[in-house]
Amino acid sequence: MSDGLPTDEYTKLRETVFSTIWNELDPLEHQIEDTEKIPYDVVLPALRACGAFGLIVPREYGGAGLSIAQYLPILAEFAKIQGGIRAIVHVHNSFAHALSEIGNEQQKQEILPGAAAGEKSLAFALTEPGNGTGMDLSTTARRDGADYVLNGRKWLITNSDIASHFLVLAKTAEKQLSAIIVPRDAPGLTITPLPETMGCKGAEHGELVFSDVRVPASYLVGAEGEGFAHLERALEISRVFIAASSLGTATRALDLSLTYAQERVTFGKPIAERQAIQRYLAEMAVDVYALRGMLADIAAKWDRGTRVPAESSLVKQFGLEAVGRVTDRALLVHGGIGYTRKYPIERLYRDARLNWLEEGTPTIQYMVAARELLDGYTFDDAFDSLPL
Repeated sequence: MSDGLPTDEYTKLRETVFSTIWNELDPLEHQIEDTEKIPYDVVLPALRACGAFGLIVPREYGGAGLSIAQYLPILAEFAKIQGGIRAIVHVHNSFAHALSEIGNEQQKQEILPGAAAGEKSLAFALTEPGNGTGMDLSTTARRDGADYVLNGRKWLITNSDIASHFLVLAKTAEKQLSAIIVPRDAPGLTITPLPETMGCKGAEHGELVFSDVRVPASYLVGAEGEGFAHLERALEISRVFIAASSLGTATRALDLSLTYAQERVTFGKPIAERQAIQRYLAEMAVDVYALRGMLADIAAKWDRGTRVPAESSLVKQFGLEAVGRVTDRALLVHGGIGYTRKYPIERLYRDARLNWLEEGTPTIQYMVAARELLDGYTFDDAFDSLPL
């Protein structure tokens, strides 16, 4: 929960970040897509200089301390450009924010100031190649004196190539999941890249192998057995961030389609004058407008200290469906030329598909939302007080 920056400070920060996005980062799109590598020597200094790594790190640890309502439009703007860059920003900020809420003071003092400056970065290590994401996890953390000893495998770990610390979910007992911080340089930890991805090129989603990795017991987050609760807390707001990413991509696709429809002429008139194209554009606008409203509602709730366990899954699910529909229609508006790299549409189309998978697949979102509703969850908002 954060009150955020005063309006004048926020406006200045937002302008600085937006300038970096469009003047320094967006021009790198073709280089990254061609090489499938992010030029970290250019991207990371640019992100550090504009303050992108400390956006939602609390001010007492050197960050900007933005409220969620202030952060979402900035993340959405990142989602309009090359997707690998967006992934870096999203993962870093999501789990820096999570540590600020679930970590103890020693852990926060050790990691968050560096994270805010972009000198350290935290990634989440949950997914495993042979298991789901619950009690069937096979990675273990055994207490041995003043240390924990970890063994197991994790994969599809975003930012695995640049993270300085990993927040690892492991079993500390047969039916007990715990969250433990593991430094990148811990002996016995091996990090290897996985094959290139469909979209969000350049963002690394690697594999971690823990072979008797020993870390101090002080790196346990909370108490043993609290790992699943920490996971839910971290994923709850991170799913909202994914929805904001969907909004940014969808908004860019709509904007490009509006421009193209007015420029493209067939049979002597712009295709924007054709009813079929107008229908596509209006349908795209419905999704963008609805997603903006959902995100505004959730951000207001979170910023006043209200948990959003059902809303986060619902908005994540709606967001991925919305950006899927919008990018589908954007491709139809652009026609065959949209399937080429002349316009960013084909990249936006590919980049958006990662949103299906980040922070849980659609089946997980439906399950979480339904579970909350069946347990009696109700939506906390002011709608019922409107004079309808």
